[in-house]
Amino acid sequence: MARALLSLVAGDRWDEATLKKQLVIAHRDALAVGEREASLVYGVFLHTHRQYRLTADHLVGHFARWPADELAGHMLGAFSACGDSVYRARGEELTEQQAAVAGPDSWPWTNWLAAARAEQGRAREAYELAEHALQLFPRSGVAVHALAHAAHELGTGAACAGFLDQWLRTDPQAEQSRHLNWHAALQSLACGDFPDARRRADTALAGTDVGMRAATNWRLLLVGQSPAGRSAPERIRALLAAPGGTAEIFHTFNLALALAVEAATDDLHALARRTAADERPDYREVLAPVVRALAEITAGRPRAAVDLLTGLGQETERIGGVRVEREIIQDTLARALVDTGEHARAAQLLHHRHATRRHHTYEDLLLTPRPNIPAQES
Repeated sequence: MARALLSLVAGDRWDEATLKKQLVIAHRDALAVGEREASLVYGVFLHTHRQYRLTADHLVGHFARWPADELAGHMLGAFSACGDSVYRARGEELTEQQAAVAGPDSWPWTNWLAAARAEQGRAREAYELAEHALQLFPRSGVAVHALAHAAHELGTGAACAGFLDQWLRTDPQAEQSRHLNWHAALQSLACGDFPDARRRADTALAGTDVGMRAATNWRLLLVGQSPAGRSAPERIRALLAAPGGTAEIFHTFNLALALAVEAATDDLHALARRTAADERPDYREVLAPVVRALAEITAGRPRAAVDLLTGLGQETERIGGVRVEREIIQDTLARALVDTGEHARAAQLLHHRHATRRHHTYEDLLLTPRPNIPAQES
């Protein structure tokens, strides 16, 4: 099981031959131990090969035989990775059921329930569950991550960034280090500490963290701030052209954000045409208009972006990712509305944030007209 779990955590950094070799050995050894272990390794095989629907289906059967299996819980992300709202809801329901079986003293299942509640928008409940899990096991990476998601919904600002820094100081090499620094950058954005957001993007994120860099920089640009270090357009083009470059919708969306940061309008139009011709409905019906909207904004045509994004509504959930990540689409629409003089619509769009978040300097700036942008397009 140690070999299988290492494959689950580190497999995306291995080449295909190494991953296959490790999992073949793990499965052989698991078969000699028992059916549960063999089932777990098979689930890891599916997950590491990005067969998320098959992983999710397999987990349903696995939990039916071995309820509240903590090792299997590490693969629950497969349900949301499917990019299917039905699977996402099924995963949340399964998490609730297994957490009830495990009971409140199980810190792993309390972790995963906290993460599910955060994704459901039940931020205060998620925060309390994450705090409880951290009381049971202070070094839980899943719990601190769930707390960061809940803190984003609550807009706790510098308090959350400080907590994340304190947690990371105990183990600066923690697997979650870069991602938690990204969450801290979002909290710095929330309360208007833009230098700290840029510092984290520049010092804590690696060059390979294209998605987190782009998500930070696009948010900075939307509120009129200078971005942190960027990704070269040539690198983004190479990632899109690589085998599997557009295999996952959320990854493709992040690359589109990176192009938007670079104001690569022509590249965005090309990507929009490519996704519009894709046989996969989520790419054709949702991703394509989002990418087109980004292209229109970089070209100085916010009215066209408003029309494209307004029509999508809740369909943007099909982009994948989680609430914190998809929220940037709403940010983009709010900015486009303000830039076309529709301040009231933009304010209504962000009303729920002002009602629930402690710090919302970022939202205030999203709703602030920029003097160099005309109120209406001709």
